[in-house]
Amino acid sequence: MRLIKIKYLLLAVIALNTLAACKKSFVDVTPQGQFLSDFYYKDQDQAYWALVAVYDVLRKNSGGFDNMLALMNSGSDDHVAGGGGATDGTQLQAFTNYTMTSNLMAASFWNDPYQGILRANTLLLKLPNVPMDDKVRARFAAEAKALRAYYYFNLLRMFRNIPLILEPVSINNLYEPSQAKPEDVYAQIEKDLTEAIADLPATITASTEAGRFTKGAAKALLGKVYLYEKKNALAAQQLAEVNGTPGAVSPFGYKLLDKFSDLWKPSNKFNSESILEETHSAGGNSVWDFWGSGRDEGNTVNVQVGPRSYERKDTSAPDLPSGWSFLVFTQNFYDFIKDDPRKEATLLDLNPLQAANKVKYIAGYMNTGYFLNKFLPRKEDVSKGGGNAELNYRQNTYLIRLADTYLMEAEALNATGPRAQALLDAVRARVGLTPVPVSMDAIKKERRAELAGEGHRWFDLVRWGDAPAVLGSRGFKAGTHEIFPIPFRETQGTKIKQNPNYN
Repeated sequence: MRLIKIKYLLLAVIALNTLAACKKSFVDVTPQGQFLSDFYYKDQDQAYWALVAVYDVLRKNSGGFDNMLALMNSGSDDHVAGGGGATDGTQLQAFTNYTMTSNLMAASFWNDPYQGILRANTLLLKLPNVPMDDKVRARFAAEAKALRAYYYFNLLRMFRNIPLILEPVSINNLYEPSQAKPEDVYAQIEKDLTEAIADLPATITASTEAGRFTKGAAKALLGKVYLYEKKNALAAQQLAEVNGTPGAVSPFGYKLLDKFSDLWKPSNKFNSESILEETHSAGGNSVWDFWGSGRDEGNTVNVQVGPRSYERKDTSAPDLPSGWSFLVFTQNFYDFIKDDPRKEATLLDLNPLQAANKVKYIAGYMNTGYFLNKFLPRKEDVSKGGGNAELNYRQNTYLIRLADTYLMEAEALNATGPRAQALLDAVRARVGLTPVPVSMDAIKKERRAELAGEGHRWFDLVRWGDAPAVLGSRGFKAGTHEIFPIPFRETQGTKIKQNPNYN
């Protein structure tokens, strides 16, 4: 949805009511913030912009240097952090070699979801008293609940031991929240999504509403949540409603794109395969002065993954802007994907082009020459407006897409039976691959090939229990690295306890 045109209106309005990870700087918020919060929600338009502020935190997926895609890719077996050197992007380097500490863990991965949660809490508290159409009110509440569920789900997957906060936090109890049992947080996520589904629209037709939660998106998220809870029967039920007949148009209008490569065109936003999508724009004219602050609207992953000081020396080579050489693929992943039809759209191999003197670039740290083609910056996506061009790429990123839900449903069906086979076949048929017998191993391989570079791999390895074996050579230790350390400052002067085995 982004609806970015006036998203900043709410930042001051609800500042006092955002936890922002219980940090002490909130003690200094002036009374003006409380006054604005008390009087802001006077009509439907103001409630709408409050909802925009709740959506805005979705930008965490690929906006700013500390984004989910960069972090999660850097710790998987498919990538290394890369960049300009061993100290470039210290957090990414620490996740690559599993030396992460509470001091290295960026606070924004905790703060940002809680900011979204507490914006949702404030909106849900205020909505009943806003003079507005009842159906619109119900939809706004449903969207706020679905977004709150999404943010809590990410927090659980990353940190596990987190506070469950369902009301705005005042300045008087800023340091009081303590960690809840993970199962209690999961129960709240299920409750929020189940309630949201009842009041969300089945589909969205107006282009101005693209990106807003629908029943299909909420069901897809609920199915994913159930899968992580190992409630496979419930997961399969929700995902089957989202997916419909494999390969056909689903009841919610979703359909696999005919060409896998079309998924990565910056202009191909909100296509038929997109279920939940995070949006980017050059409209904010982002500059270095406020990049990463939440005000910037560009896709940072694009510039992160581009080759450094890239120069095309032959017209047969890709014409790309330069980038920062983060998140290069490993040799292991290249060997896995090299004969797959998705390889060209997924991975750009600059080694033969450089050897033939068709391109020139500066090799980054741990360079393999294998770049993440899904998100490489494109010349046609370079902003011609204001701001710094490298901070204003517009490619959206998928939070959930149909091929993902097909494979999740096949897994939830315990990788057996004709429907699981049909779901796997549909994903493979789209890229011209013949069927293979459905099995858990086949689904794992298909997810690795289909979803490479999209931030799923690390979560998958942990969920399957495969991370110690696959990532052990990188330093992964069972019983510790399945979750992250809680950022250090969140445990100072609060009731929040550090996760086991971290300092």
